[in-house]
Amino acid sequence: MTSNSQFRGVYAIPVTPFNEDLSVDWESLRKCIAFSLEAGAHGIVVPVNASEGPYLTDDERKQVLKVAVEVVDGAVPVVGGVSGTSTAQSVALTEVAADLGVDSIMAMPPNGATSSIMWGHYVAIAEAGQLPVWIQNNKPPAGPVVPTEMMVRMLNEVEYVDYVKEESNLPGQVMTELFEKAGGAVRGIMGGMGGRYLVDEYRRGSCGTMPAGHITDAHVKLWDALEAGGMDDDGLQVVTDEARNIWEHMIPSLNFEFMFGANAYKAAYWRRGIIKTPLTRNPANKALDKFDYEELDRILDRMSDLLTWKAS
Repeated sequence: MTSNSQFRGVYAIPVTPFNEDLSVDWESLRKCIAFSLEAGAHGIVVPVNASEGPYLTDDERKQVLKVAVEVVDGAVPVVGGVSGTSTAQSVALTEVAADLGVDSIMAMPPNGATSSIMWGHYVAIAEAGQLPVWIQNNKPPAGPVVPTEMMVRMLNEVEYVDYVKEESNLPGQVMTELFEKAGGAVRGIMGGMGGRYLVDEYRRGSCGTMPAGHITDAHVKLWDALEAGGMDDDGLQVVTDEARNIWEHMIPSLNFEFMFGANAYKAAYWRRGIIKTPLTRNPANKALDKFDYEELDRILDRMSDLLTWKAS
């Protein structure tokens, strides 16, 4: 566990790589995590949606957490993803994550959860882990949307629930409303969805982003340019021209991964020489065809100035 009390920056999400038989490729997972660290990630997040967390067994999820803590070795914070199909499953994963030494935990409510179940869910994992808790506010089919007013109440009333990963509809507006209504009770909000809206989120006060880790080096360059902007007279974070130019340069890649999800993340890791196969377990995902790979190769080539890490 690190000593970081303020989470800020690019919190990269490594994929869970698979072998040809779709067993977990633990060697490649270590390489994914090491790559993000070498590329400058300020934190590591595992296992969550971009990690194909819903398609891992509980034992595999526990091992992914263990590997992440071992590889990171205290260099940056580790956020343990503990979303589950039930509160009982999330509590069990939380206890494992806390024992392994993660720095915080993050969860979506179970799909189909009522308001009372949502509330009890976060109370239970907060009590089980006694670590900072991130409310992961997503949208169907990934997870249910947590009402903004409920998040405000939880941030104010539930011990350890201090942070939000906001990736529902109109995330920037939700962030602003949370800052206005929760005040100091919210210690930080990060965006998701690959960092597609990071420029807007930064202006509104976000403390970072949690994107898939295949282009961590590009995301870190963008974040560094954002942090160079300082604050304006109204206390808002300033977006530099350099940051906006980098973000615009990244848009084709962000659009591509929005279309293909885990297949895009893994294809990029594979093309960059980090993992052995681009295979996924998600039965709804179609593998990229030759035209998709041609487009991905062009995208990676055209943003090569942002991709500083090279395979040895």
